[in-house]
This record gives sequence, C-alpha cells and structure tokens, in this order.
Amino acid sequence: MCAPTLFGLEGVVGDELKRLGMQEIEVENGRAFFTGSIEDMARANLWLRTAERVLVVLGRFKAETFDALFEGVKKLRWEDYIPRSGKFPIRGHSLDSMLKSIPDWQAIIKKAAADRLCSKYNVSRMPETGEMYQIRFTILKDEATVYLDTSGASLHKRGYRELSNEAPLRETLAAGMVILSRYKGRGEFRDPFCGSGTIPIEAAMIAKNRAPGLMREFLFEKWEWSRGITEKLRLEAKSKEFNGDYRIVGTDIDPEAVKLATANAAKAGMSDICTFEVADVRHMALGSDKGTLIANPPYGMRLLDIREATGLYSALGQKTAELSGWGIYVLTADPEFERAFGRHATKKRKLYNGMIKCDLYMYF
Repeated sequence: MCAPTLFGLEGVVGDELKRLGMQEIEVENGRAFFTGSIEDMARANLWLRTAERVLVVLGRFKAETFDALFEGVKKLRWEDYIPRSGKFPIRGHSLDSMLKSIPDWQAIIKKAAADRLCSKYNVSRMPETGEMYQIRFTILKDEATVYLDTSGASLHKRGYRELSNEAPLRETLAAGMVILSRYKGRGEFRDPFCGSGTIPIEAAMIAKNRAPGLMREFLFEKWEWSRGITEKLRLEAKSKEFNGDYRIVGTDIDPEAVKLATANAAKAGMSDICTFEVADVRHMALGSDKGTLIANPPYGMRLLDIREATGLYSALGQKTAELSGWGIYVLTADPEFERAFGRHATKKRKLYNGMIKCDLYMYF
C-alpha cells in the first residue's frame, strides 16, 4: 500500500504507520509505502492523521513508451479487485518522464485494464454500472505505479469543516504541526490566529486520541471484498478515546472566524475541550506558565500586505519572549520571519501549505 502526503510530512506519516503496526515501511518524497492486510488498509484510513490517501499498489514497472505502459497495465490482476459491474475511472500525473500527455495515459490505462477485465469476465464491453473503483497512477522518471484508491475523498476531509475562512489550512498539515510539537494533551494549547479552527480542533482530536476518520465514509466500504470491516474498527477506536482536563484555546481578531471555528468544533465533537475567543494577538494573555503555541499567521503574500504581516510577527515575538515554559511553532512562507519575530528558531522544518513552500519555525 501507499500513503501519499504533503511534502515535508513523509517522516511523520512513517511514524504513524509504525505506531499502527504496519510492515515494510519505506518513506520516499511525498509518500510512504507499507504492507498489511485488508483490515490494516481500513485501519490506516481510519487513523492516519497526516496522509492524504491510502492506495493499494497494483503494480510498478518501467514505462518509457505507450506500448510499455499498455502491456504493463494489462499484466496487472485487475480481476482480483474490480468486479464485473465495477466502474474504474483513471486519474494521475507524471514528473520527469518521457511520456507527457495525461489524456493519452488515461486512455491507454483504461483500455489495457478493460481488455484484461473483458477477457476474464468473458464480455465484449465492461458495463460499469456498479460501485466505483478509482484507479490512480504516477509516472515518475519513467517508472509507472498504478494504484487503487481506497479512500475516496482525500483524508484531510474529516467531515467537520464544510465551511472555512479565506485561506484555510489543510487538516493533515495542521495535524502534522501538532504532532511535530509533541503536544499530547498536557498543558495549555493556544492558536492566536485560529481562522476556522483547524489547528485547535486537530490538537483536540490528538489529545483525546480521536480517530480522524471516525466521522466520514471511505470508498472501500462499498466494495464487495472489503464491505463491513470498519464496523468493528470504529467501535474499537471509540473505546480507545481519552477523557481529560484539556485547555485548548483558539483566538482570532475576526468575529466571523471565531463563529466559524466554534461551529466546526461542535461538528467535530470537540466543543467541550476547545474554546474560541475574539482577541488581538497584541493583547494576548496566556493562562499558564507552560504550554504549546502553534500559529499559522497570515503571510504577506496571502491575506495581508507585507508590512501588516511583519507587525503581527513582531507582536507575537514580543508576547512570547519571556515564555520559557512554552513551545512556540509558527508556519510561514516569509523568509524574514525570524528578524521580525526577534529571535532565531531552535529548528526549522520545510513544509508545504498547498503549493506554498513554508517553514515551520520551532522554538523549543
């Protein structure tokens, strides 16, 4: 199987897979490979916080020509996964490869898979009237990898955020930042630019050990060979949740953002441990001597102009300057952040917020 992820979170996904007991874990740029059973596939979908999908690897082979692509795809055992009535649309991308045309690849993969399935089911044409089996592929440096997507909608879609503010942070990235901060529910947690509440909600789910996929459905749940396996896993996940006295606070200067964050937390079932307030970072008051602060302030390139963004960084730096008992983690694309903040980070980590290359500035 394969768990693709945002660039910079590969090691985090690998660690998650280890904790889930997966085998033969291999981490590459943008993805982690692993092996396991059908139940493990379901468990990975339910529990992975920083992966975007869970894909079954159908095959990997060299594909420098369209003929090689066709023959490689046709050799795969499609009949082990796709029933006679199954729909199998094709999606994918290529990088640094001789084959360039995405529509041509899609047509070739579709024809090769259909030829194999028609032969196995003894039909002249696949009806495609049943459940969907989404096929994905990547061609990287002339090596094709063909996958079956078990997740459906991307795993960052937890089910609690139907609406968001103007520049939402992906849930998987928010969870990755919380995991990198090592926050597990102890001490105060604060997000001074909470927006639609994603970082505090992900922190709350980690504190409670809530499976991130508990509120949503997955594509594999509709398939004949994997139907019904999540019922037991969902009950098991609920039994593993923690109950504690958590203090998780998100603030924002925009009252509408705070309203939205409050609604999202309620939908996530986290409103009992998440509090959202209207507040300016310049007047921020923290409730304890120890804690974790994670911030995704507006970048000058996104919502505010550079001068306003720099002012926010400076205000945050002044407010946190004497907090020796706090871990501070700030995600921004601004290379001048440390100068405005007023001190150098203990460590920096490259992450991607969508297509925007950022650094997570970590102050231990």
